[in-house]
Amino acid sequence: MVITKHEIAEELAKKGEFVQMGYLSDLLKKDTSTDAKLFICIKLAELYEKRRLYTEAAKVHHIAAIISMKFEDKIKHHLRETEFYIKAGNFLWADDAMKKAMSQANSSERNGIYETIKQFYLTQAEVYEKEKRRNHASKIYEKVLEMRVGDVERQRIKQRLLELYDKLGKTKEYFKLKKDN
Repeated sequence: MVITKHEIAEELAKKGEFVQMGYLSDLLKKDTSTDAKLFICIKLAELYEKRRLYTEAAKVHHIAAIISMKFEDKIKHHLRETEFYIKAGNFLWADDAMKKAMSQANSSERNGIYETIKQFYLTQAEVYEKEKRRNHASKIYEKVLEMRVGDVERQRIKQRLLELYDKLGKTKEYFKLKKDN
């Protein structure tokens, strides 16, 4: 018997969040329609995001990208995968997910994808700064400096890094960056 999105939604309404996660994870392993699998992936990713289980949310978006038929849906899910890996602090997997999104895109879309991902990094760095997680923020800014960045933006990021290095007591990195500046 194939389960429908409506039946899944009804069943979810009866359960708490952690039980929903278990239920959806089990359903994902079963033979269901593509439409239902995508629904399951999206619901599961929402639950994982709510609980700050970013790596798990990224994995589910990866599955959704594989299942999706349209290229724009594949790109959308790979972008979400990248975003969640960035939030989880796993830059290698974020780079891998970015490459997957780029491989699904045409040449005119690639620049937009790159800028979107760069913005994900900068947004997460700002979140870390607000949370006083300076070391995490500095790692993200260092990562962004490795990307294609304009001169004005590069100077702004270097200035942020200098401030973070000073607050973190990273004198070696501070003076190296100051010298390069």
